Amino acid sequence: MDEITVETVTDVDLTDTVLIEGLPGVGNVGKLAVNHLLDETDAELVCRVYSEHFPPQVSVDDDGIASLTAMEFYATTLDDQDVLLLTGDHQAQSNHGHYRITNAILDIADDYDVSTIYALGGVPTGELIEEYDVLGAATVDTMVEELSEYGVEFRDNEPTGGIVGVSGLLLGLSENRSINAACLMGETSGYMVDPKSARAVLEILQDALSFDVDYSELEDRAEKMEEVVSRIQEMESQQSAPAPTEDDLRYIG
Repeated sequence: MDEITVETVTDVDLTDTVLIEGLPGVGNVGKLAVNHLLDETDAELVCRVYSEHFPPQVSVDDDGIASLTAMEFYATTLDDQDVLLLTGDHQAQSNHGHYRITNAILDIADDYDVSTIYALGGVPTGELIEEYDVLGAATVDTMVEELSEYGVEFRDNEPTGGIVGVSGLLLGLSENRSINAACLMGETSGYMVDPKSARAVLEILQDALSFDVDYSELEDRAEKMEEVVSRIQEMESQQSAPAPTEDDLRYIG
């Protein structure tokens, strides 16, 4: 296999396209968001990207069929807007690989007349949260101004350490392609998969692209995660309970 191989599955004709990227990351926020759009729209598989930079493994579906690790591009329409959705189960394993794969993504973006990119992800808070803010970064002032109106927060020097992986490089490398790009990052604890953060990011994107989508499935997943969080908190409170005193022990037995 070559360093990067692109397998075209379906020929589609797209114009003034928006690319929405959601690969695995903190809280799996971006991947959850894009997968939800795949579930809620009539998206069509366009191509797969295979690479030696992905982990050396295959995925196995519900029928026991194995397939080589890949990224996948799907074409759909959101309120008459042509959209490419990018998802996958893995990112590259090296710095070199991240650059090579991101450039391959941008090559495909050029092929499908992509004019705007939204990279989706999560930013860790290190603690459980109730209100989910969405942080942003963009390559042009106009996107900063527009996304700020929709509630995206652009904070000085945040996220700390910058944006790593494909989401960051899409912003860094898109300028040479004359493609405007922004990264939307939902706050998340970073401890677990976070459907609520994914919804917060999608709601911003929904405003930016003027489309409607049902959130029932994400709500169901969020309820299940809340049950898990409640059990974890209960276990933590039991572990932090004070040790019984000598008087307490007199009533045991």
